[in-house]
Amino acid sequence: MVELGISTFGETTPLEKTGETYSHDERIRQLVKEIELADAVGLDVYGIGEHHREDVAVSAPEIVLAAGAVNTKHIKLTSAVSILSSMDPVRLYQQYTTIDALSNGRAEIMAGRGSFTESFPLFGYDLHDYEELFDEKLDMLLEIGKETNLKWDGHFTQSVDNKPVYPRPVQEDFPIWVATGGDCVIIMTGA
Repeated sequence: MVELGISTFGETTPLEKTGETYSHDERIRQLVKEIELADAVGLDVYGIGEHHREDVAVSAPEIVLAAGAVNTKHIKLTSAVSILSSMDPVRLYQQYTTIDALSNGRAEIMAGRGSFTESFPLFGYDLHDYEELFDEKLDMLLEIGKETNLKWDGHFTQSVDNKPVYPRPVQEDFPIWVATGGDCVIIMTGA
């Protein structure tokens, strides 16, 4: 099945025709309206990526997607991507299952390593741990989806001793995608 959609980072770069630059708050409000319009014209999916830079308005795509969930009926709402390496997998899961509740089962997570690494020093992570952070956090995120109660022994993540993680998704099979690009695509494709 082919799905048609839009993904954005909520760029705030100057417009080509006018040179006008939108402020972060203007661009974020525009994104919510774009989600509603995309739903109205029948697109299948709307994704928002995460960045932590001046030229991108969205550092918390889950909040913008949640706002878009309220007035839409059909469109899937996904991160494009969530930088899992510098996030707490429990919190990420809870945020997107909350969007799943608001949208009645239309949320997805697209988790990635982070091809732009501005979030690592911002949140206190060492780039030397780039691969290990992602691998452990992805394993934890997938484990959270299996059972309500989480049992987890972490090295880069917190250890959790049989604690419940709520809310649970509306969807029976909550979609968690792994986003990748560059050389690792070639390696993963060949594996």
